[in-house]
Amino acid sequence: MLSSNLILELYIFALAAFLGYQLISKVPSVLHTPLMSATNAIHGIILVGAISLATVAHGVLGTVIALAALILATMNVVGGFVVTDRILEMFSKQHTKVSDTR
Repeated sequence: MLSSNLILELYIFALAAFLGYQLISKVPSVLHTPLMSATNAIHGIILVGAISLATVAHGVLGTVIALAALILATMNVVGGFVVTDRILEMFSKQHTKVSDTR
């Protein structure tokens, strides 16, 4: 049987996932790029939280959840930096094109 703490934590997780989806879906597409690059630090904090969760995990279920959190947080951080790098590359190419035509 699931403990009351686990049920509460799953409820909070589901609520946070729903709220996060609703908030991001309301952001105009023009603002997604600055929003993503500005939140890379928050993603790093989430990764640190996932690492600390992995150190105190008990049992098979806790270990699996901690591993999933660690993998997802790592993918989030790496993806944020990849997108930011692409954006910066895109702006530097535009700047180069403008200066080459002069």
